[in-house]
Amino acid sequence: MRTASEHAIAIVKSTAPAIEKHGVDITTAMYKRLFQNAEVAAMFDKAAQESGEQPRRLAAAILAYAKNIDKLGNLGPAVQRMVARHVETGVKAEHYPFVAEALLPAIRDVLGADVATDEVLAAWGEAYWMLADILIAAEAQAYAEAAAA
Repeated sequence: MRTASEHAIAIVKSTAPAIEKHGVDITTAMYKRLFQNAEVAAMFDKAAQESGEQPRRLAAAILAYAKNIDKLGNLGPAVQRMVARHVETGVKAEHYPFVAEALLPAIRDVLGADVATDEVLAAWGEAYWMLADILIAAEAQAYAEAAAA
């Protein structure tokens, strides 16, 4: 399982105020990029997208992660909810690169290259894959338990 470097963790934590201010804009831009893939778009609740609920929910989750990246235990219940929702909707390990490829450019699109520098995006990339590995492992376990039941 990947971990984020101390340097990346510090950068992610330092960007929490920008995420708090612009999170919904970032997630809205991310979903616009992500949904260019029709197969991925079909996995999402269209009503939750149109109402803005899903972008708001994801923005809140990203902010909580940015603030707690060095205290992941604080995120336990939120991670459990994400895992349950991902298993319910059929999210698999192979879907995570699509999100990374949409999220990181969306951060730069919204915050601008002067704030979302290559260093900042690299840190968020490390952070993303650290959380993705946690989710992928938990989801694999949930799928295995469901198959055994």
